Amino acid sequence: MEVDLLAGFGVGFLGSRLKRLAERMQADAAEVARSLDLPVQPAQMSLLMTIRLHGPIAVGELAQRLRLAQPTVTRALGALERDGFVEARRTPGDGRSKRLALTQAGEALMVRVQTELLPRIESAAAELVEGLSGDFMQGLAKVEARLDAASLLTRIQTAGVPALWARDFSDDLAEAFYRINAEWIQDMFVLEDNDIALLSRPRELILDKGGVVLFAQTAELGVVGTCALMVSKDGWVELTKMGVLASARGLKVGEFLLAKTLERAASLGMDKVYLLTNRKCGPAIHLYEKLGFVHDAEIMAMFGARYERCDVAMSYRPRG
Repeated sequence: MEVDLLAGFGVGFLGSRLKRLAERMQADAAEVARSLDLPVQPAQMSLLMTIRLHGPIAVGELAQRLRLAQPTVTRALGALERDGFVEARRTPGDGRSKRLALTQAGEALMVRVQTELLPRIESAAAELVEGLSGDFMQGLAKVEARLDAASLLTRIQTAGVPALWARDFSDDLAEAFYRINAEWIQDMFVLEDNDIALLSRPRELILDKGGVVLFAQTAELGVVGTCALMVSKDGWVELTKMGVLASARGLKVGEFLLAKTLERAASLGMDKVYLLTNRKCGPAIHLYEKLGFVHDAEIMAMFGARYERCDVAMSYRPRG
């Protein structure tokens, strides 16, 4: 058996090993993008996603949000501007300051990326890391061994588009965020002022304050569910506005969406997550309990007054 010299050099070469892993996976992702006739490189997608979520945005802020060196970001942006996907717009009232935004072509590209490319990549990447635990270096070795057995490209080609996938907020989904939540709330309760504010201004009240809005989508039905993480006080984050269209019930969209939202919270270091609900939402409460939420009187005391209908408060206690 051929010896993996880089792996043998130990944790002191972790950066080099991760770079090798990234290059292998990004090369396969780029091949999938080419097969779909998508003119985008995997390394560019994080820039495009951030501009879409938080643009117009200055170059320095973009680099800061992604924790990348500004020269690296500037070089990547040059290609995106030349290809017509990103443009620099002057800031109103300040002719010297420019902020980056997606062009119409960039918006169209990102719709395809989120509906055709990312679902395939995410499904294959999730398969690579499934079930890993324990020592990080041992886990890394297992991921590399799995890639040796079947590359990311092979896994993507074999699996195809998943039946259900998650996608991030974009302005064209603002109406769906409102409609999906208004449907279930009005079916059981009454829209309160707090509901209307959040549903009407998700970018301002959730995303711009460090939160997240995710959607669940199927190939047949389109966007069918949504869930948000909203930064609260004292380090707490509220899991809120989780809803699934009646037309999609029975597809386990809620469980999928809740798991993806908690996964995102973990990746962002959000370790204090809570939710507010009502006893009438029995099936939802059962799902919350199944995925690790517990009833919490302290959360009720701190946050329960936000909604008149709230009589259940829960906090997330991930199972070891």
